[in-house]
Amino acid sequence: MIKTRRSRWTALALLACTAPASALLNPQALVWPEKPLPGQANAEHSTPAQPVRTNDDLAALGALGARNRLELSVEEAVAMAVEHNPSLSAQRLQPLIAGTFAAVERAVFDPSVFARIETSREVAQRVSEDIQQNFDVRNDGEAARAGIRQTLPTGTELELSLEQDLSESNRSPRQASTRVGLTLTQALLSGFGMSSNLVALRQARADTLASAYELRGFIISLVADVETTYWDYLGARRRIEILENALDVAERQSDEARLRIEAGTVARVEQAAFAAEAARRRQDLIDGRAEAARLRIRLLQLISAPDTLHYERAIEPSTEVVTDATPLDLPADYAALAEQRRPELNQARLDVARNELEVVATRNGLLPRLDLFVTLGQTGFARNYGGAYENLDGGDTYDLSGALEFEYPLGNRAGRALEQRAKASVRQARASLDNLERVIEAEVRYALIEAERASAQIEASAATVRLQRETLEAEQARFDVGRSTGLLVAQAQRDLLAAELDRIDSFIAYRQALIDLHVADGSLLTRRLLDAPGELPPTLPWRD
Repeated sequence: MIKTRRSRWTALALLACTAPASALLNPQALVWPEKPLPGQANAEHSTPAQPVRTNDDLAALGALGARNRLELSVEEAVAMAVEHNPSLSAQRLQPLIAGTFAAVERAVFDPSVFARIETSREVAQRVSEDIQQNFDVRNDGEAARAGIRQTLPTGTELELSLEQDLSESNRSPRQASTRVGLTLTQALLSGFGMSSNLVALRQARADTLASAYELRGFIISLVADVETTYWDYLGARRRIEILENALDVAERQSDEARLRIEAGTVARVEQAAFAAEAARRRQDLIDGRAEAARLRIRLLQLISAPDTLHYERAIEPSTEVVTDATPLDLPADYAALAEQRRPELNQARLDVARNELEVVATRNGLLPRLDLFVTLGQTGFARNYGGAYENLDGGDTYDLSGALEFEYPLGNRAGRALEQRAKASVRQARASLDNLERVIEAEVRYALIEAERASAQIEASAATVRLQRETLEAEQARFDVGRSTGLLVAQAQRDLLAAELDRIDSFIAYRQALIDLHVADGSLLTRRLLDAPGELPPTLPWRD
């Protein structure tokens, strides 16, 4: 079960986002109680507004727009996705489905009761040896049998039964018998011991654990996708603001150039540079708005807010862009965290354990079959059932039997092939695990390098913006006194715009680099205070 805690969520999440890797190696479980999400509990469905004619109509239209606008922080976006995303809802059922297979394997060792009732009649003719004449024989019989049987993990089968028989014939007196019997069957070679008989159950439990790690990996991917899309959308919104401001500046400069041309202070050719720059800004703004609209749809799809106007809702990002980079830990700390937290690694470890269990089963299959059978019973006889019960503990009427049964296929070719396959699968799984460990450590180091690069770009981009602004101001001053051209001013304006856009991109790239780093070390859900199954490496008691 995935839970969220929204009380003081923003402050805690910002602290968790920047927590060092060493602090997450032994975290405490954090569980969030379920609460309505901001902007969700009071959401209402609406219909298209009528033409506005009065102040009341204007107020109603404003309220409609407010309901269709979703003010959303990155923490709220993650919480809504975890709660409502339909793909995650479907994936949550996988551990439950896998758990049913373990229950089926456990049921093999559950006791079962049995019962049978039988009645019979026989009418026949026989020849008397004394007088050599035929005579009629009629036999009536009743039989009942009930008991309980159970298979034990040790390879033992037990059966306790109670049997009753009643026979009556025209040639013999009525007779009833009651028998209590105990039957034991014990495998002495193949099928002996708990290690071999619990293989299927332990493999099913390993599959259940693997499904939990698979679910955790799915949640990590979903949360990372939501956060990455949120930051992309926030960056697109900020870029639109910068482009709109740049378009205003370009149009204002174009108008000023036109006035100067009319006044005769500058040449007519100077206006073309400013007009071209304004046209370029309009093109960039069109592309920027389209990209923001696409990201808005993508974010709404991920969070899956339950309302009819799902894709028509406007999103207002409420999370501020953090401009300060936090110190990062050493690569070894993140690698150690990934060693414990990456669900792919833990799932691969379970794969190794599952194949080792298969070796146990196939090794047992190489042994001959040698089974011991022991049956012990006590019987009472009388003319009716009651008397037969009373005679159970009296007299010396008992039965005892024992037997040994041996079977072995000559050559046992199938058993040897199965063992070779199981051993090869273990070697293959261990090699895959070793390779995965190396790949994940490399991913952690790649992600750390990218986070360090993005962190350094934040300060570098600030210096670039400052210097480009100074360059533009100087070029504009030279143009005002006739010592520069409109083309150079437009180029300086374009360079400043590019620097401002790069600065926004550096903020977004830093946040996304941290997301990738926390995905690589497996700590993303813990840092976001999300409690999901599969947090730590598997505990396999049969390997201890």
